[in-house]
Amino acid sequence: PGHHTGGGLSDMVKFLKSGKVVIVLNGRMAGKKGLIVKTFDEGTDGRKYGHAIVAGIARAPLKVKKSMPQTKVEKRSRVKPFLKLVNFNHLMPTRYSVEVDFKPLGITPEVVQNSAKRTEARKQIKKMFQERYTAGKNKWFFSKLRF
Repeated sequence: PGHHTGGGLSDMVKFLKSGKVVIVLNGRMAGKKGLIVKTFDEGTDGRKYGHAIVAGIARAPLKVKKSMPQTKVEKRSRVKPFLKLVNFNHLMPTRYSVEVDFKPLGITPEVVQNSAKRTEARKQIKKMFQERYTAGKNKWFFSKLRF
């Protein structure tokens, strides 16, 4: 009893909860911010490691000035989302959380793996992110990572 069991993953995982803002570290979306939709601490049959469904921002909105015409503002305020399954090792948690209810979207691993359903889900996430951005909420989440 009291011994540390291998990997140390289960200890690390506790703070990866739904709504937590994370940064994806590897792959095409490396350095992008995402939100955890759902976590699988113990892994699943196909993926034997702890992972999460992450909904994130593939392309952040650009700066907008008062002098810009309405159409340009709309164009620059667009958010392009992504949705993928990511191993916990490739996620870096941040201290931020975003209060989002993903329940109505009903996103499951099946949805993420099926391209047609994923596109559908992505559209809804886009709408959700877009509303938040326009409302001026979670400014940090919608800004690019500067480092």
